[in-house]
Amino acid sequence: MSETARAREGADGHVTAAPESAHDATARPLRAWQRRALTKYLTRKPRDFLAVATPGAGKTVFGLRVAAELLSDRTIEAITIVTPTEHLKHQWAASAEHAGIAIDSNFRNTTGVTSSDYQGVALTYAQVAAHPNLHRVRTENRRTLVILDEIHHAGDAKSWGDAVSEAFTPAVRRLALTGTPFRSDDTPIPFVTYEPDTDGALRSRADHAYNYADALADGVVRPVVFLAYSGEASWRTSAGDEFSARLGEPLTAEQTARAWRTALDPGGEWIPAVFQAADTRLTQLRAGGIPDAGGLVIATDQEQARAYAKLLAGISGEAPVVVLSDDPKATRRIAEFGESRDRWLVAVRMVSEGVDVPRLAVGVYATSASTPLFFAQAIGRFVRSRRQGETASIFLPSVPVLLELASELEAERDHVLGKPHREKDGWDDELIVAANRTDDERGEEEKAFTSLGASAELDQVIYDGNSFGTAVFSGSEEEQEYLGLPGLLDAEQMRALLRKRQSEQLADAERRKPAKAEREPEAAPRPASVNERIKSLRKELNTLVGLYHHRTRKPHGAIHNDLRRICGGPPTAMATVEQLEERIATLRSW
Repeated sequence: MSETARAREGADGHVTAAPESAHDATARPLRAWQRRALTKYLTRKPRDFLAVATPGAGKTVFGLRVAAELLSDRTIEAITIVTPTEHLKHQWAASAEHAGIAIDSNFRNTTGVTSSDYQGVALTYAQVAAHPNLHRVRTENRRTLVILDEIHHAGDAKSWGDAVSEAFTPAVRRLALTGTPFRSDDTPIPFVTYEPDTDGALRSRADHAYNYADALADGVVRPVVFLAYSGEASWRTSAGDEFSARLGEPLTAEQTARAWRTALDPGGEWIPAVFQAADTRLTQLRAGGIPDAGGLVIATDQEQARAYAKLLAGISGEAPVVVLSDDPKATRRIAEFGESRDRWLVAVRMVSEGVDVPRLAVGVYATSASTPLFFAQAIGRFVRSRRQGETASIFLPSVPVLLELASELEAERDHVLGKPHREKDGWDDELIVAANRTDDERGEEEKAFTSLGASAELDQVIYDGNSFGTAVFSGSEEEQEYLGLPGLLDAEQMRALLRKRQSEQLADAERRKPAKAEREPEAAPRPASVNERIKSLRKELNTLVGLYHHRTRKPHGAIHNDLRRICGGPPTAMATVEQLEERIATLRSW
């Protein structure tokens, strides 16, 4: 441990600021988790160290503090920072400059050298993979600390992992950082330690972990409220057959993919309704204590992104900023949005891990991506806390895989070798991607696939792993109650308010039942059509499922499956009036 580090280590083992240090980085106050991790690092002096910390917790500050300490005691002479994207290279360099460390983020393989005024360089994983021998020689020539940001990218492609291993094996120190869950596959990540699990698989071992639950308890990140929207989706196949399915109900993977794709169609009713709700929420947050709150729509592809931007412009009265993957000005546009007071940003996978736009407070998850990795990256853009009480609101389709990910936001995930990715839920992103290909990419059968429309209903609100509320129509007073939640609430206040709103909603539903029964004999309504009866019965069934869920905590899908097992018949979307009535009666008897 350096002399300056010893001078700063207190009786509790925590490392505090050191004004006497030559590096500004060591004078910057650290958060509790950063102090604990730094103490662990300086005590052990490991060659390899893996820190897993939730997005927004401050991995960059921790990494630069480690670098400053190692420079100070001359353990290292140079620093190499490796990131997933060009944008992050420059972001790391800017943070390093504030910490008193000069990093060249414009280093090019073709040049191979940089000014001696710099203490290190920032690269991308692709840059390392393009010329691993060059970076190996650079690493061998000087005692080097390599900071591998979002280290899981070294396992994305075998060539990247091989290149990282080849280039940085000679490094005297390697610090691996990640803020998103690893996935399960057969490719080990370089410089990560694996240990046998209870079931025989090899699982990655972090040297220090700081998950979302920890950060939320410490007030380091914002509470995230998920507003899940269901609705009836209809589509027509190439054979001319028409199908309907309700988002959130137990469906086959193919049915869910089709219903999901239909809901995300900018020409339907679901997207405009959800955009309207999200813009209302953004307005409420701006008026309620977060005046610069911004919103982000994550789209599946460029075509949808442009269509979404037009819809948002009409709804909000302000043209959103659009960021596309092939736009050379994408990084600059993101940075300008972060410094502005513009309402909305629409992007296609551009605003992902590490991109720092702290004022983002409302998100619309309008993409077909469903891996835990991408979901965590996306949600990580909204959790960075700037002041006590700020909350984030994410609008998303009521699709089982997304609801599960939202409910498990606080779960820790390690990298597991030898297990197929997503084996727990049986989902395959390729199926979802196939449902969103362009006409040129689809087969003849898929070309005639036509979205006929999808309605939108607020199905449930997910917070802290729990579900609140019952299904309400888009634009209803009940929906406005949830959209009007105060923007400045701590975690416990948010939990208490959601419980209160849910109790009021359930009480109102119970009070309305007798009044309706008394009025019905006086009226002489026209006989309801089959379509109206089915729609009404589906809504009643889903409301009852929501009520039963809140009493038992049993997932909505499991309740529907139990009803089908007992009553028989097809999924709700295909059930007859008689079958729906039987399920309603059965559920009421429970």
